[in-house]
Amino acid sequence: MRFALIALGGSLVAAAGCASAGARTTAAAPAAAPAPVAAQDTGIGPQYPSTYKRHANPPVLIRNATIMTAAGQEIQGGSILLREGRIVAVGTNVTAPSDATVVDGTGKWVTPGVIDTHSHIGVYAAPGTFAESDGNEATNPVTAEVWAEHSFWPQDPQIPLAIAGGVTTIQALPGSANLIGGRSAILKLVPARSVEEMKFPGAHYGLKMACGENPKRVYGNRGGPSTRMGNIAGYRAAFIAAQAYRQKWDKWNKDHQGDPPERNLRNESLAEVLRGNIYVQNHCYRADEMMQMLDLAHEFGFKIRSFHHAVEAYKIADVLAREGTAVSIWSDWWGFKEEAMDGIYENAALVQQAGGRVVIHSDDASGIQRLNQEAAKAMYHGRRAGIPITRDQAVRWFTANPAWVLGLDSIVGTLEPGKMADVVLWSADPLSVYARAIQVYNDGWLVYDRNDPAHQPKMDFTLGRGQP
Repeated sequence: MRFALIALGGSLVAAAGCASAGARTTAAAPAAAPAPVAAQDTGIGPQYPSTYKRHANPPVLIRNATIMTAAGQEIQGGSILLREGRIVAVGTNVTAPSDATVVDGTGKWVTPGVIDTHSHIGVYAAPGTFAESDGNEATNPVTAEVWAEHSFWPQDPQIPLAIAGGVTTIQALPGSANLIGGRSAILKLVPARSVEEMKFPGAHYGLKMACGENPKRVYGNRGGPSTRMGNIAGYRAAFIAAQAYRQKWDKWNKDHQGDPPERNLRNESLAEVLRGNIYVQNHCYRADEMMQMLDLAHEFGFKIRSFHHAVEAYKIADVLAREGTAVSIWSDWWGFKEEAMDGIYENAALVQQAGGRVVIHSDDASGIQRLNQEAAKAMYHGRRAGIPITRDQAVRWFTANPAWVLGLDSIVGTLEPGKMADVVLWSADPLSVYARAIQVYNDGWLVYDRNDPAHQPKMDFTLGRGQP
């Protein structure tokens, strides 16, 4: 019998001790995990619940590092203490317990774990053959009934590469062939035998939607939609059906009179969007289409959590800020199809300047390994244009802001006492092209150590092929 992964073992080689130097030590009670999402009562109990369990790890003190908290502070010569999966203290005068492993961070940098709001690893797994192409259920323009987790392959050899890039949490999305492509999966990026063992407990599902060229291209000769007006009509018809479905279930859940309505998996997902329990993640490039999608959301009373790709977000930056809709974007990737032609290097900076919420995402198994560098490029493009993007803002683009998009900002995304100990130790300034993740802690567990093969996860696919 073959196992899904090689077990990780060992411990850091370092002396226990205390860190001291300056002003403050902060500590707080652990933050509460996200509350389970209240969905409609179908009478069958939880569906595919998370079985994630925190990996045990001794307390860890990283000391004498530059700590970028993503919460407004950059602490020189700082220390951070991790214990039982939580950040216990951050500051310049942090005392370690006697059983702590102490890591010398001299000349190194610390950030929160990297979060990718738009990933297809696991559903488009390596080596990229048809057999692993499980991201698009391109059989109907509306497939809200499918869930990305049911395609996710935990042995995808791209997972260790993302971990080595500092990534601790991803949103694995269905693809963008469809108007409505299905539910996303919010995953802790740790080696596991099943996707349920990776599911972030209590996280909201996302609903992948796509506007523009993709649905037209895929379905134009297969019964439609073949136009953008056809796209909008398709969304409206789907949500009209979901409204009626929701009303039936709301009535039955209130009085339990008679038999429950017949379940419909497609309408079930969309009804949860209408209830606010599933967050809309909308692939959309053009400014005019984003405006139309916001009108659609207003018509049916839901919010769009984030527009993805959004190469023309800069044209409506004030509207996005007012709506409270984030943009999950690239720093400089556009021009590969007509709707992606009008990109500019200052996109992220202009949205930030308008008060919007910027996220740097990947949509790519290579790009996910260097989201910190992508954020740095976007920061410097803004500065060259005279937009004073701060380093803290740039770090938030791949930590705190994506945590908000996933509804997890109360527990991850910043280095604050009580938050989950998702932490990356970098070899250099993470906004430098030279920075590499040296150590990655996920929920306080040392999931990756660049200098220790015992802490470098390997999948079946890479066994016997050298390091991934």
